[in-house]
Amino acid sequence: MAGRQVGTLAAVAGLGGIGYYLYSAGGDPKLAEKKLEHDAAEATRKLRGDYPGQDKEAKKAGEEAYETARAKAQSLANDAKAKADKADAELAKYSADAKKKFEELKNETGREVNAAANKFDKEVTDGINKSKGWFGGLFGGK
Repeated sequence: MAGRQVGTLAAVAGLGGIGYYLYSAGGDPKLAEKKLEHDAAEATRKLRGDYPGQDKEAKKAGEEAYETARAKAQSLANDAKAKADKADAELAKYSADAKKKFEELKNETGREVNAAANKFDKEVTDGINKSKGWFGGLFGGK
């Protein structure tokens, strides 16, 4: 029974450790793994009484620093992509608005041109009708 409790406590402690490293790494499992390896190398060095900065610890510290930089770069890249996507969406919106306004202006201009052409046609037709009457009077019409 005591063995079962020890196993349960060890499992809870292990899960707590995993949670701690994942939390401290901002949810990045690779960075959490490198932090754990660095801490394990440092603990091993302290237990052996070696001096700081020996090969294994230095290597693990370098790996941890690399993973930290990689995670930060990935985060910045994701932020930049999100901002670029947002800007692209806004540009598409402005482009659609401009196209809509252009179409409205084109239609309005078309209506104005048609109205002016109709007015011109009416004036020309009225002028022709008046001139027929005037010329008709000169050349033997009514």
